[in-house]
Amino acid sequence: MDDETLEQIQPRSPFWSARAPKLSDVVFGLHKEIQVLEAKLKAVTDRLSGAQSDEVPRPPDQERPPHY
Repeated sequence: MDDETLEQIQPRSPFWSARAPKLSDVVFGLHKEIQVLEAKLKAVTDRLSGAQSDEVPRPPDQERPPHY
């Protein structure tokens, strides 16, 4: 690395050093939120798959019209 490149990078270092912890906190918060959403999605998926498996198919003469 030459001196000119180092001189260009040095002023930026404090800028990014100050923001790295904040960015880390944001990423961690998003990770936790994703975990919560995944758990909710799994619960809904399990509930829907359970509801579908319990349903007994109706004979055609007892089938409800689609608008019910």
